Amino acid sequence: MSIVVTGAAGFIGSHVARRLIDSGRDVIGIDNFEPYYDVALKHARIASIKASEHGRRFTLRDVDIADDVALDAALETDAIDGIVHLAAQAGVRYSILEPRKYVRANLVGHLNMLEVARARPGVPFVYASSSSVYGGNTAQPFRVEDRVDSPLSLYAATKRADELMSETYAHLYRIPQTGLRFFTVYGPWGRPDMAMWLFTDAILSERPITVFNGGRMVRDFTYIDDIVSGVVAALDRPPLDDGEEKAGGSRSPHRLYNIGNNRPEALETLIATLEEALGRKAIRDYQPIQPGDVPSTSADISAISRDLGFSPTTPITVGVPRFVDWYRDYTGR
Repeated sequence: MSIVVTGAAGFIGSHVARRLIDSGRDVIGIDNFEPYYDVALKHARIASIKASEHGRRFTLRDVDIADDVALDAALETDAIDGIVHLAAQAGVRYSILEPRKYVRANLVGHLNMLEVARARPGVPFVYASSSSVYGGNTAQPFRVEDRVDSPLSLYAATKRADELMSETYAHLYRIPQTGLRFFTVYGPWGRPDMAMWLFTDAILSERPITVFNGGRMVRDFTYIDDIVSGVVAALDRPPLDDGEEKAGGSRSPHRLYNIGNNRPEALETLIATLEEALGRKAIRDYQPIQPGDVPSTSADISAISRDLGFSPTTPITVGVPRFVDWYRDYTGR
């Protein structure tokens, strides 16, 4: 029996796959190496998994989840006892430039993965949502009970639509599902389009860093190891089909959790922490807030802590130096 991890060459997916094989489980990784950013990084993540002590437990399938025929063919003979669906077209700002990519990957792809689950009754299904679904909500921290019907980007809209599709499939087909609203994940093997990488690269190159909203941004920066612990806990403890109300309000076997560090930090604090880890000062280029962006995110994690024992342990003073060490090693800088 194997766990399917979609987006296995991605940032979070590669870490989840590694944790699962290290715990003695077989993993089928699904990825199509979409060139939203340098695919060399994606291939390096996969190579790192395969070269690890338990790499023999990992199998990669190069498949586009939006292609239902290819996806079904790739998995038709496999015995599957869990699905972690993390593949998606990422990026809030990029969704303004390439909206059709988000519909294909995030809506069609999510539906196709739900169909994979429907063909395997009882198999737990964990999927990636996003803190962006909270849109312009001003009450903080964000709670899973809050209304999320005013997304500020197409990316956010697709993630909310995924949650609604999952609710429908949980109701109709009793698929045990957990949706995780991720809050600003960072760490080794992170994405080059995110602030941690962009800032580090710019500071080392003595280029200005672009700081949006005049620096008045707050994020619940969450270290990757803490995120992976939450993902695996959600997989191992799926919701019961008992008619009781779950986190997020469903009475079907479907729950929604915020998964964050529960320690929102000002963007300027992050920059200062990076400066200390790098031993260099940043040159700041202050710019207005970008369309689709939100000034602050903060996670209420009481539900996932209560139900799954989730308890993040990594502050940015620990996580940022770990990222910097990895970045220097990976780039040779």
